[in-house]
Amino acid sequence: MSGITIYHNPRCSTSRRTLERLEQTGQPIEVIEYLQQPLTVDQLMQVLQQANLSAKDLIRSKESLYQELSLDTADDTALVQAMADHPILMNRPVVVTPKGARLCRPVELVEEIL
Repeated sequence: MSGITIYHNPRCSTSRRTLERLEQTGQPIEVIEYLQQPLTVDQLMQVLQQANLSAKDLIRSKESLYQELSLDTADDTALVQAMADHPILMNRPVVVTPKGARLCRPVELVEEIL
């Protein structure tokens, strides 16, 4: 893989600030608005592995849909499927570079993979 990919929500201030920081690098950036282009189960699994995260780390448990779907006791497989089916459940921004992947909350975490 070359370059930088950000799974981005332009309505999120943390995501916007992370994108601004990435633009400062001068490197090519692939911006994927994941609400319009949801990640597949395989893509989510790859991101989780690269970032060394569990599905519970990536899912937005405070989102009302999380409660509506009764995901409190769901296993990682079910959580990943829920994020693939309902991308609003995925936390953001997620940045992938040749050095790894991070859920960039806070924004400063992106520095670890630049």
